[in-house]
Amino acid sequence: MIYLDANATTPLVPEAIAAMHEAMEHAWANPSSIHRPGQRARHLIETARTDVARLIGCNDRELIFTSGGTEAADLAIRGVLAATGNRVVVTSPLEHSAVRDVVKRLAETKTIEVIWLAHDDMGRVLVNDLRRVLETRGKDIALVSVMTANNETGVLQPIAQMAALCRAAKVAMHTDATQSVGRMPIDFATLGVDLLSCSAHKLHGPKGAGALAVRRGLALVSVLAGGPQERGRRAGTENVAGIAGFGAAACSAREWLAGNGATQGGDLRTLLEQLILQSDPYAHVNFKDADRLWNTTSMAFEGLEAEAILLALSERGLAASAGAACSSGSLEPSPILLAIGLPETMAHGSLRFSLSRTTTEAEIRQAAAIIAECVASVRTTSIHAVRTPTARA
Repeated sequence: MIYLDANATTPLVPEAIAAMHEAMEHAWANPSSIHRPGQRARHLIETARTDVARLIGCNDRELIFTSGGTEAADLAIRGVLAATGNRVVVTSPLEHSAVRDVVKRLAETKTIEVIWLAHDDMGRVLVNDLRRVLETRGKDIALVSVMTANNETGVLQPIAQMAALCRAAKVAMHTDATQSVGRMPIDFATLGVDLLSCSAHKLHGPKGAGALAVRRGLALVSVLAGGPQERGRRAGTENVAGIAGFGAAACSAREWLAGNGATQGGDLRTLLEQLILQSDPYAHVNFKDADRLWNTTSMAFEGLEAEAILLALSERGLAASAGAACSSGSLEPSPILLAIGLPETMAHGSLRFSLSRTTTEAEIRQAAAIIAECVASVRTTSIHAVRTPTARA
């Protein structure tokens, strides 16, 4: 199987597997216990906390372990809302559902008011629109939440600029950095945000482990009632094995980032795009002129249905997706692509190819050949296929 769906999840690095095995075999005690077995488990958690904190550039005491990126984002939103009397949340319609659906549900129950930020035709949130919102509603805003890199398109957002505006307005800002942590340098201290969420399984760690960095001094109320774990900010016995694997994956990611892996990975993505464009006159690279995460490309095969292409690819041993993995059961085109303004004929036929650190040039060349064959086959058999190419921008 050629795996080009790394934005859905990534394979575990050997170091993470070894760390988890060690934890499950020798550190299975409750880390809240004061006896030696418990303190051995506690030591693994605190070591991992240091490792993850070093990866994202925060202080150990600023890091809260969670069950994943979704819980971390939820804690950021609900935790800040509970700590402030303000009830306005500012975000983008292009966010992952972990943020987008939370604020929608809270708005439906009249718990909060949501202000949706505008964006350009590349899917980049407009800094000037945030400036306008802060100037007109700043005193009412509890939180601004904008993702670092879009999970479907890879488009990077101007987080540092937005964070500076929020700080000047004394408004807390959260960024969902799930797709970017471990894939590009992230420094919580200099980025300027107040909260940053991430997940282990996007950086070759295990599922079931995530983290939320919270700037010191920011008020955050625990969403889960229960024990005093995570300094009272996230109740529940910690997932020792998952956290240990997260820490090991973070160390591996730091070593990889110190080299030129991202540059080489970006070259492979460019190669994949070029080979596909050469093979199919109908293919388009969505948002190619935007600053994108090195590993992600969204490509449209106009007039085709993404599901038909994906099934053909899977039969040939290639894994990709039509967008967010949590929405893969839907036959509708990606709401993110439609929200950005992509025509339905292109959104319906858009696939996401996302590389991991282990993707090779040989796999990319083989993948491009498989994609060309499958797209040609689907186009031949589809009654809805476009008959004349649309000029590429």
